[in-house]
Amino acid sequence: MTDPLHSVVVPLLYLLSAVLFIFGLKGLTGVRTAQRGNLLAALAMLLAVVTTLIDLGIVDYRWIAGGLIVGGAVGAIAALKVEMTAMPQMVALFNGFGGGASALVAGSILWGQILEPGQTGTAAALLGADSALTAFLSILIGAVTLSGSLIAFLKLQGTISGQPVLLPARHVINSLFALGCLAAGVYLAFFATATGELALVAIVLGVASLLLGILFVIPVGGADMPVIISFLNSLSGVAASMTGFVLGNNLLIISGALVGASGLILTQIMCVAMNRSLANVFFSGFGGETAAADSGEYTNVRSYSPEEAAMVLETAESVVMVPGYGLAVAQAQHIARELGDLLEKRGAKVTYAIHPVAGRMPGHMNVLLAEADVDYEKLVEMDAINPEFRTTDAVLVVGANDVVNPAAENEPGSPIAGMPVLQVYNARTVMVIKRSLSPGFAGIKNSLFENDNTMMVFGDAKKILQELVNEVKSITAAA
Repeated sequence: MTDPLHSVVVPLLYLLSAVLFIFGLKGLTGVRTAQRGNLLAALAMLLAVVTTLIDLGIVDYRWIAGGLIVGGAVGAIAALKVEMTAMPQMVALFNGFGGGASALVAGSILWGQILEPGQTGTAAALLGADSALTAFLSILIGAVTLSGSLIAFLKLQGTISGQPVLLPARHVINSLFALGCLAAGVYLAFFATATGELALVAIVLGVASLLLGILFVIPVGGADMPVIISFLNSLSGVAASMTGFVLGNNLLIISGALVGASGLILTQIMCVAMNRSLANVFFSGFGGETAAADSGEYTNVRSYSPEEAAMVLETAESVVMVPGYGLAVAQAQHIARELGDLLEKRGAKVTYAIHPVAGRMPGHMNVLLAEADVDYEKLVEMDAINPEFRTTDAVLVVGANDVVNPAAENEPGSPIAGMPVLQVYNARTVMVIKRSLSPGFAGIKNSLFENDNTMMVFGDAKKILQELVNEVKSITAAA
């Protein structure tokens, strides 16, 4: 007689978990629904883990409770301690852990079902050709994701240089490593018979895949890290899906495919936002020494004080704020919102222009401003705000650089040529808050800084915004 728990209840719970994952992803597509989407996805994962343990017959609730407590504590500490500016690094780590877990699970299948029992025969003969093939792919993709994500983390954290590391003949080296990994995987699945031979090939495959992940990411510059993080997120999902095939777990296949597909779609969206192909991101070494050499010198930059900038804001009827990574670094989102509130009380219309790749990960600026309780209705995407700049009195650019650089439209030979940018230079007055004239991630000169309608206000974003707030308050009090 069939056990109703495994024939009815477990599949239903798996289906419920998959549906919750889908609704969770749907919720994450909007700022208003992101929190609910995150909670639904977390509930789906909890349900998936518990159901899988029940399905496998691992119902020792002490281990389940221990895992929940330890994992929950790590997650809670990360949520409380990690600053918004370090969120991309944390996402990169999570991607890496996901890929590493998939590789370890696939390796444990080989160990538990072939190596430890000392069985003789190929992995394809003992596990089935489909399981052997997906086990090798899980190890390959998972290990690449792990090491690549760790390099991305170190670059974003500043532990190693964010500049591209362009090795001689790097494309040839990467191609040889990729072909070597594929050859090792095929040999592992269909030709290795002795346990010692299979173990050696599995180790070689794992080490070569880790090296391939490193070689894959080190040529990528800081400007392209958001794309790489999205792509690695996609790879972590693909690795999980491959592991699902090895385990025969439909939920892992579905959830991994969801992550893989959504990550790939996001990667493509970001490439379109930068007018670059995925191949160009991977192989061009964007933001390296060549771009830095083209940064150029500034000859017509005018510096203004916060007091002079406040006088312009005083009379402005429409103000658009453009947040960038500098705003995040300075943790100045709350002061920016306070300034916006003050200007609105004086009768100005205040909106916030959001570029798709502003910050260091997709949606970075949206989350940052939501953290400061900026009304979602005031956040305007690039395509919608660009036509309005011509009738805008003042634009306040806070810590942004490449996403407002006119070179994307005016200089065909520029590294960012064709990249859609916020057309702030069409406004009546543009105020740029920046620490210095140093280039952005693209490593090139920003001609916006030399425009006749541009006011450069140099200094820390939080400090300058606070001075602007004080000046506007003084003007309001005097009136």
